[in-house]
Amino acid sequence: MGLHRLGALIDPFAPSEGPPPRQLWPFLRWCLHGTTPHLALAAAIAGLAGGLEVLNAVLLGVVIDTALDHGAEGLFAAHWPLLVGVALVILLVRPLILGISSAMQTVVIAPNVSTLALSRLHKWTLGQAVTFFDNDFAGRISQKEMQCSRAVADVTVECLNTVVFALASLLAAAVVLIAIDWRIAALLTLWIAGYLKFISWWLPKIRSRAAGRAGARAAASGLVVDTISNMRTVKLFANDPLEDGKAMAAIAGYRAKALTFGYASTLFRSSLMAIAGVVPVLLVGGVLYFWSRGSATPGDIAAAGTIAIRISQMTGWVSFTLMGIYANLGEIEDGMRTLSPPHTLTDAPGAPDLPASAADLRFDGVSFAYGRARGGVSGIDLALRPGEKVGIVGASGAGKSTLVSLLLRLHDVEEGRVLVGGQDVRAVTQASLRRQIAMVTQETALFNRSARENILYGRPAASEGEMIAAARRAEAHEFILGLEDHNGRRGYDAHLGERGVKLSGGQRQRIALARAILKDAPILVLDEATSALDSEVEAAIQHALDQVMEGKTVLAIAHRLSTLAQMDRIVVLEAGQIVETGPHEVLLARNGLYARYWRRQSGGFICPPDAAE
Repeated sequence: MGLHRLGALIDPFAPSEGPPPRQLWPFLRWCLHGTTPHLALAAAIAGLAGGLEVLNAVLLGVVIDTALDHGAEGLFAAHWPLLVGVALVILLVRPLILGISSAMQTVVIAPNVSTLALSRLHKWTLGQAVTFFDNDFAGRISQKEMQCSRAVADVTVECLNTVVFALASLLAAAVVLIAIDWRIAALLTLWIAGYLKFISWWLPKIRSRAAGRAGARAAASGLVVDTISNMRTVKLFANDPLEDGKAMAAIAGYRAKALTFGYASTLFRSSLMAIAGVVPVLLVGGVLYFWSRGSATPGDIAAAGTIAIRISQMTGWVSFTLMGIYANLGEIEDGMRTLSPPHTLTDAPGAPDLPASAADLRFDGVSFAYGRARGGVSGIDLALRPGEKVGIVGASGAGKSTLVSLLLRLHDVEEGRVLVGGQDVRAVTQASLRRQIAMVTQETALFNRSARENILYGRPAASEGEMIAAARRAEAHEFILGLEDHNGRRGYDAHLGERGVKLSGGQRQRIALARAILKDAPILVLDEATSALDSEVEAAIQHALDQVMEGKTVLAIAHRLSTLAQMDRIVVLEAGQIVETGPHEVLLARNGLYARYWRRQSGGFICPPDAAE
């Protein structure tokens, strides 16, 4: 079997079974689920390789005893099969077994286990509600995913490469020493008991300090990513020294945790060197004693000495690896605490998809205050017929964006229901609900990918012609053709920078509008969709907006009231409640809050209703 076929033995993207547990060992089993046969095979081969290490010492002893028993004359003629057999074991069998073991660990296990854990953790993280991401750093979350998946792979490989190998070696060594004299094996057993007692006392300390180091590293990484993501703001406010100070404080915190880990590591390894030196003294000294009494052969001395030196050398290697394993376990625990919280917004069991034709909306007695006593919306009753266009007006904090979040089921209502197509949004799958809604927001979200990919995000299966047609309708085609990124990619292939930073505000909005046009969903939400456009650009795409809204159910939020004048109805929110509703002209004639907003506008923006006349 070739190495390429070996690498395909484990499916690195196999789905997990259920949510990730919040305890270490069940969490590890969740990450590794489906790999048991491959791990068992790798462990068996690693155990065979460990046993061969001791077999080499036994063969050395046999050769020495044979040579001493028969002398130099005729040794090769009489015992060449033995000598050839020993040579074959050393030159062919041992390298072959070690090579197969290495291939299992580095080709079959390591890359696939790491990918498997990462794919499962990332899929689980993607299912979290937006509040999960609002409450953390993007850089910290991504760091935890990478850190945890790497540590899972490292623990798995090192357990095979070191723990199984060492246990097999020790078991084989015990068998050989029993054959020499059971009292020698008893000495080894006592040493092993003391060694295990020592590491069982130390390794939990290593694990806890590794977890602290991992947490400090992720915190520093998250802060640095947050600063870099907002570098334009940093520069505009000339706050380089402030950000540098915050970064240095976080990095200093990481250094302190790393030093604490280093102190423990140094003491641990220094003590082990002294403990490792005891093995040759015990085993070789014991066999020499029994040889002096005539109950051991020179070959036994050679075998015991080789085994003792190998165990002594292996002690440092095993202990260092165990320290690494426990450090990785600490990192896994740290990542587990961040990444494994249960999903707070889930589809109902057996939830159906929302029908593709669903286009009517209804907020039925909806209240939501983000778990607080005040804020959000309260007692909202609002219905939109298919194809109806409704504008939402209100001062900042009135509850406009909350309504949109509840419609998209980014949060669940605390009271009442939100219905789309007559169905409670909590009773259908979230993905099917959001496929029915196209949205253009004030804070335009673009990926650091090509213009083409950003537009196709609305409908990934769309053709090139459909994508370009959407860009033309959004008045984006011409400026896209003139784009060029730092790698020389041009036009629709040019990358837009993180969050579209290389574009102007108006250009970002037009890319987002093209994406919404391409999605062609029956419901369209415009949340300050033209706020970043100057009057000339807004006028240029207003016709395109009118075309996009044709036949759609539209919910439009705007501070610039002129953009809502042609809506079928306008709903005015104040302090989370509907205080007025009706067409533009009717609300002006009513001379209420909307009329006051209209009169108090300056440049098309709403002033608070209690502002000076």
